[in-house]
Amino acid sequence: MNIGVPKEVKDHEYRIGMTPDAVSLFVGEGHNVFVERDAGTKIGFTNELYEKAGAKIVATAQEVYKCEMVIKVKEPQKSEFDLLKKGQLLFCFLHLAPDPVQTEALLKKGVLGLAYETITDDKGKLPLLIPMSEMAGRVSIQAGANALHMSNGGRGTLLGGIPGVAPGKVVVLGGGIVGTEAMRMAIGLGADVTIFDHNLNRLRELDQRFAPKIKTLYSTPTVVQKEIEDADLVVGAVLIPGKKAPKLVTREMLKTMQPGSVIVDVAIDQGGCIESSRPTTHSEPTFIEEGVVHYCVTNMPAACARTSTLGLTNATMPYALHVANVGIKQAILNDPHLKMGLNVCLGKVTNKEVATDLDYQYVKPEDALADFSDEEIYVQ
Repeated sequence: MNIGVPKEVKDHEYRIGMTPDAVSLFVGEGHNVFVERDAGTKIGFTNELYEKAGAKIVATAQEVYKCEMVIKVKEPQKSEFDLLKKGQLLFCFLHLAPDPVQTEALLKKGVLGLAYETITDDKGKLPLLIPMSEMAGRVSIQAGANALHMSNGGRGTLLGGIPGVAPGKVVVLGGGIVGTEAMRMAIGLGADVTIFDHNLNRLRELDQRFAPKIKTLYSTPTVVQKEIEDADLVVGAVLIPGKKAPKLVTREMLKTMQPGSVIVDVAIDQGGCIESSRPTTHSEPTFIEEGVVHYCVTNMPAACARTSTLGLTNATMPYALHVANVGIKQAILNDPHLKMGLNVCLGKVTNKEVATDLDYQYVKPEDALADFSDEEIYVQ
């Protein structure tokens, strides 16, 4: 199979879909890998390293998008829509539910969109999303601590405090992977940490592991509002796989927060869990609403792109190699976990949550793939 790896074009996105080590695995199995020139240079993966691993370095994204399978990190940007080809497998993060423009473009182009964030495993977890959730959770505390600086509009609180001065208060909304990693980082800084969830079993697990360093609270609007009123940093860490994130903090609740306090909405990829959130970039990461600093960067792990790339490709490459070796159709149809990752296929929406949130007809993956053949050359 011919596999393309483009240079990411999203703002300050320096991650790359394959490392040189990953390339060598594909080449060793007889596949051809085409890497766009300088796609990994910023994080130390040079053209020479890719060539040594067996990749072919190409000068343009157009050449990369001639391949049957394109492996990248973030969803295609508007500048990339015209490069997509019918029947091409796009293997990356998509986050379609809050993004009707991208969804429409992928449907019109007739690509097969295999989304990292909805592929499951035998335990019902999201193995390709987990490493970036770990990254985002940890980055959220670093970003929040920085946003609290006076020079960035914050209220000037040091999360760890100093002797004789109380530490900052951190409230984490969601006890999943993002929330847990954010909580751990905040504990490490010496902050006063409270974490919310609506799953009592999860709260018990966190309490048993981390108490008395943290406080656990059952999530209700009244209790959330009370806790954020004097919080220095609030981290939104809610995920419903494939769906738009629920709004846990309304604008009215926001008005009760302290001026200069900070919100980091990690759920922004799925639309955000704070009513006042809107997507931001690493170039302009924050804005202020109701006196509260908002950090809503949609690719937070890119802040530490080398670590993120290594962590992501550790998780994604076994799946990608399986698809390349077995063939697109057979791999997806014979693996219920890969099937969960197929969000769009040949102009049809094949993920129930995306279909519901964006008001499309849901089509089963097996039905959408009925007329697809790996032997039929769509990509030219």
